[in-house]
Amino acid sequence: MTRGLFLWLSRNGTLKKLSREFYPFWKMASRFIAGHSLDEAVEVVKKLNSSGLKVTLDHLGENTTTPEEAVSAGDAYIQILDRIQKEKLDATISVKLTQLGMDISDRLVKENIERITAQAYHMHNFVRIDMESSEYTQKTLDIYYWLKGKYNGSIGIVIQTYLYRCEDDIKKVIAEGGNVRLVKGAYNEPPDIAFPKKRDVDLNYKRMLDLLLSHEAISRGTFTAVATHDEKLINYAKSLISERSIPLEYVEFQMLYGIRTDLQYSLVNDGYTVRVYVPFGDEWYPYFMRRLAERPANVIFLLKNLMK
Repeated sequence: MTRGLFLWLSRNGTLKKLSREFYPFWKMASRFIAGHSLDEAVEVVKKLNSSGLKVTLDHLGENTTTPEEAVSAGDAYIQILDRIQKEKLDATISVKLTQLGMDISDRLVKENIERITAQAYHMHNFVRIDMESSEYTQKTLDIYYWLKGKYNGSIGIVIQTYLYRCEDDIKKVIAEGGNVRLVKGAYNEPPDIAFPKKRDVDLNYKRMLDLLLSHEAISRGTFTAVATHDEKLINYAKSLISERSIPLEYVEFQMLYGIRTDLQYSLVNDGYTVRVYVPFGDEWYPYFMRRLAERPANVIFLLKNLMK
């Protein structure tokens, strides 16, 4: 019930507008967001890199409504890639296709994401296409495979284990030797499309790990980013890596900025690669609401700060 409420709030335009005018709300959100500007985000990346953590940068925004907005978002990612190279940061980028014009036209979004991916490819960097709500899943995968055919090694995808379809999607990723970030999913989906119970989502996450961290997947060159803060799932992944002697260059753990920092450092100390998802920008409200929806501890954090 709480999760559904915060997911609804994430889409509320009135509250989104009010949040920008209510500084205490931004102060709370800043725990999970690395500032409004690229300069602020770069300073966060430098600190994380100095602590042995890799980063993926996300310039927040989604569902652009004009070609000008979409092109501007693409330009921003080109600037981020240039800054990463200039500053010699250990960082990649994560993008949302609705931010790049998916709701406007197929031609626009493909031109936009290709110019970003081409830039990353020539810079020996990497682009992760974030997965959004289920209405975009197939189109997002189609664009990923189209780009993979041109820029293999510089493009990756996200698969959400709360969707019933995810096993078929994972098997195709493995067959193609793809690069996948495995997540539970953070959107409000109907029960005919997604598992409604957390227990079933967690079990499905384990099943997908079994497939991704198999000898067949590794032999095809599949790379897995285990993206979760759930210690039980992390320990399950670690057990598979150990029992199957999976080379660590085929797997990394990913977590969100501001969540379970202790666990991030613990994994690094154990010799694993950890990449932190670092969002920044003015369009932070929907992202913050989805983070509150995901974990009860985040809601408690919000309530404590509101009381203060």
